[in-house]
Amino acid sequence: MTTVAAYAVPAPKAPLERTTIERRPVGEFDVLIDIKFAGICHSDIHQAREGWGEAMFPMVPGHEIAGVVTEVGPGVTKYAVGDRVGVGCMVDSCRECDNCKTGQEQYCTGGGMVGTYNALDKNGEPTYGGYARAIVVDENYVVRIPDGLSLDVAAPLLCAGITTYSPLKHWNAGPGKKVAVLGMGGLGHMAVKIAHALGAEVTVLSQSLRKKDDGLKLGADHYYATSDPKTFEELAGSFDLILSTVSAPLDFGAFLSLLKTDGALVNVGAPEEPISLNLFSVINNRKTLAGSMIGGIAETQEMLDFCAAHGFGAEIELIAAEEINEAYERVLNSDVRYRFVIDTATI
Repeated sequence: MTTVAAYAVPAPKAPLERTTIERRPVGEFDVLIDIKFAGICHSDIHQAREGWGEAMFPMVPGHEIAGVVTEVGPGVTKYAVGDRVGVGCMVDSCRECDNCKTGQEQYCTGGGMVGTYNALDKNGEPTYGGYARAIVVDENYVVRIPDGLSLDVAAPLLCAGITTYSPLKHWNAGPGKKVAVLGMGGLGHMAVKIAHALGAEVTVLSQSLRKKDDGLKLGADHYYATSDPKTFEELAGSFDLILSTVSAPLDFGAFLSLLKTDGALVNVGAPEEPISLNLFSVINNRKTLAGSMIGGIAETQEMLDFCAAHGFGAEIELIAAEEINEAYERVLNSDVRYRFVIDTATI
């Protein structure tokens, strides 16, 4: 076992504090990663505060991990010491169900994927995430970070990047398609960049026009305020795809009205509260209300290569570990442009 420094949530809703955790010995197919940077995802806050239900404590959050391999097991073939790598939202799955075999490990039906934190591994031990100095992960759940991406801006791609890339690809965002991104935050800003790079016509739908200049710089063609009722009149029936990145309850009927016939409203943000829906909102014009969760390992690698090829990572604010609790409050107040990233050397 290896003892490493980390930041943990000792109990539900408690502030994070510095501590130490034990990492398992490097097994035959494992890699030991010296974590350089870890992104702060809104999911970390939901789970640390039990917004999505009962969780396991102490909790070390973090599933946007970028670092360097420092040790490999004797059976490892994919990575070598010195490689630049990343770890996202999962560190294992059953590997035998149809979804795992087709590269959709995130939808594992053989017991579910093993989360990078707030989960139990196959030995029944709790997993601890990336707010730490090092992590041990099976090579099959590690991805390579291309040389064209610096590790700090690459870290958020391991969740925010793949969470938006996967549905944009699945619902065929590209030339000739009108795509709306609902929310201009950690997920939304990546959705704008990726949809633009895929060739779609991109519109941002945000509560206000406060971030309009940023949205246009990142690749949006249009920017509208959802607080203005005229937006829903002007844009009725406009979009092939709306990607909702917000984690607050919405008037889904209003946003479904913005879709064309056969359009889809896809949710990647997960509100803590149940939603209500008049089914005529989807029955009329054969619309789809759907969801999507991260992506498989192969698709995550594809996303990283795509971002590197197009020359972009996330827009980040780099912080020291002692600023994590403040960063959580700022995320809740939408006061970040657009992803906090922890310099783990400060842990």
